[in-house]
Amino acid sequence: MKKEEYAIVLDYLPNGYPFDTRPMHKKTAIALAIGKTSFVLLELVPKKDQFLQSHEEVYIGEGKRDKIHHVIGRINSDKLTETARSELGFIVSELVAKNKERFVNFFNTAAPINVRRHQIELLPGIGKKHMMEILDEREKEPFKDFEDLKTRVKLMPDPEKLIVKRILQELDGLEKYYLFVG
Repeated sequence: MKKEEYAIVLDYLPNGYPFDTRPMHKKTAIALAIGKTSFVLLELVPKKDQFLQSHEEVYIGEGKRDKIHHVIGRINSDKLTETARSELGFIVSELVAKNKERFVNFFNTAAPINVRRHQIELLPGIGKKHMMEILDEREKEPFKDFEDLKTRVKLMPDPEKLIVKRILQELDGLEKYYLFVG
């Protein structure tokens, strides 16, 4: 899997975690973030004298970083603060909205997982009937955007919201198959 280049800050803790029992002079500032492409949850250490804001995009790639000193690593969603948890849904929605082509392409290229299950069925609210209708419609012509998908598939729930909901479920780590989270 390709490493993340950019991340979006979910929460910034200038004095480190509140439950950290070490003395103040040993604590470091922490930023909780989500990767822009793989949606991985990350723990970052900002450079000294840097103050980060929620929803701020920061470079975490291999080159010279302007605001981030180093990446501690991936974290589970249970390690997120309440602020980060509340911002997560908004930021995932924004990322899906900015990359609509990628997610429309998912509906155009999704494949079976095994004989009984298809990737499209893993989206919340999509059953066998919707899946079959999506497969039939994409065979006629690939979907252009979410609106095209909604108009061609009868009673289709909002596909953008379905993808956001699926990404949040995958971030919680309760899923067997991962479609969008790296």
